[in-house]
Amino acid sequence: MLKKVVMIGVITLLLLGGPLMGDALAQAAATPPPTADTGDTAFMLISAALVLLMTPGLAFFYGGFVRSRNILNTLMMSFVLMAIVGVTWVLWGYSLSFAPGTPFIGGLQWLGLNGVGLDVTGYLQGSNPPEVVSYAGTIPHQAFMIYQAMFAIITPALISGAIAERMSFKAYALFVLLWSTFIYTPLAHMVWAKGGFLGLYGGLGALDFAGGTVVHISSGVSALVAAIVLGPRKSHPDRLSPPHNVPFILLGAGLLWFGWFGFNAGSALSIASGTSGNFVTNAATTAFVATNTSAAAGALMWLILEAALRGKPTAVGAATGAVAGLVGITPAAGFVTPLSAILIGFITSFVCFYAVSFKHKLKVDDALDTYPVHGVGGTVGAILTAIFATLEVNSAGKNGVLKGNFSELGVELVAIIIAYVIAAVGTWIILKIIEATVGLRVKEEAEYQGLDINEHGEEGYNSEFSDRVNVS
Repeated sequence: MLKKVVMIGVITLLLLGGPLMGDALAQAAATPPPTADTGDTAFMLISAALVLLMTPGLAFFYGGFVRSRNILNTLMMSFVLMAIVGVTWVLWGYSLSFAPGTPFIGGLQWLGLNGVGLDVTGYLQGSNPPEVVSYAGTIPHQAFMIYQAMFAIITPALISGAIAERMSFKAYALFVLLWSTFIYTPLAHMVWAKGGFLGLYGGLGALDFAGGTVVHISSGVSALVAAIVLGPRKSHPDRLSPPHNVPFILLGAGLLWFGWFGFNAGSALSIASGTSGNFVTNAATTAFVATNTSAAAGALMWLILEAALRGKPTAVGAATGAVAGLVGITPAAGFVTPLSAILIGFITSFVCFYAVSFKHKLKVDDALDTYPVHGVGGTVGAILTAIFATLEVNSAGKNGVLKGNFSELGVELVAIIIAYVIAAVGTWIILKIIEATVGLRVKEEAEYQGLDINEHGEEGYNSEFSDRVNVS
């Protein structure tokens, strides 16, 4: 009798359990995967477009400084990065920069964007540190990827300012291809990627909100090495010409300032607010305010120095000071208060002003002052980040020296030194390889005639406005 009761009970459970399990499975299957936040996604795509705009802005900023017979070549040295890195980033650059790998370089699993889809989270599952499962949990993975592509595009373009008016375009294209692969990707991985040696995702904890070490120190140091290896222009320093188009310089600086909001505020990767203790935080807003404030302070400091020391404030000085302020705030933008941003802009511009003067005394032909502005400015900005950073404005950051965390300064100095060594040694090796194969410089006759007609077969201005020299 007991046996029959048990059998009837089992059969009843099976009959009832089938539909119940089916309902549970149906509910599980109907549960949608996490979807992207539309506001954050729109914000990041707009920020990516703003960062891309900085590259044409840089082209005009640099282009205004050179002689008119080299304007197109100078513009092209920035524009071509949108083509070269726009392809290589998809093929291998993103994987080497952000895929889980070693502490020093990413893996190969995302080559050709294999596995880089529209998912918003989980794509870092299974790698260390385990709690980090995505880079930005409210936007598609591809949105994060394309945003980072814009940083990879503009960074090597910055180097072109140091080697303007004398490097062959073929050598330059090969250089930026190799540099973006072997210098930029490991630095980006070490600072920003999960498990990177220097960063906040399981590394030493260096603070670099938007690229002080990855972008500005790396490009500035590489620019200085490139200027030394390449040698000075034939007209340096005895027959240097003034900028041929100051309105271009102001236009370029304005576009850079405008695009820098995407560069810094976009690095928050979200427009959402949060809390840090008793404080309300919003990293995007903090970075936006800090960016504008530091740029304004940088321009103001440069104008004051020019007026006090040279008698007249100049348009070129205003543009250069603004860029110096923008460079200085880049690593700190999401970690500091507006008053700290003013000090960062003032201090960075002050140091860069004297760095430009000191460069002239050294007679190094860094043609457009890339190292004094970006290398020195990025270094100063990284150090000031360690001083002014506070958890009151960003719980994802760290406190700096003024908040009692003196060890952060040591961490930043380690990151700066590593960036200097990788950029300097790597750039020297790359340039020596190119010099031994395809050569680095244009011929002397071509340098005097201008690189526009010799390297590109066209001119920026017709002969009525050109300063091209005919060499017989």
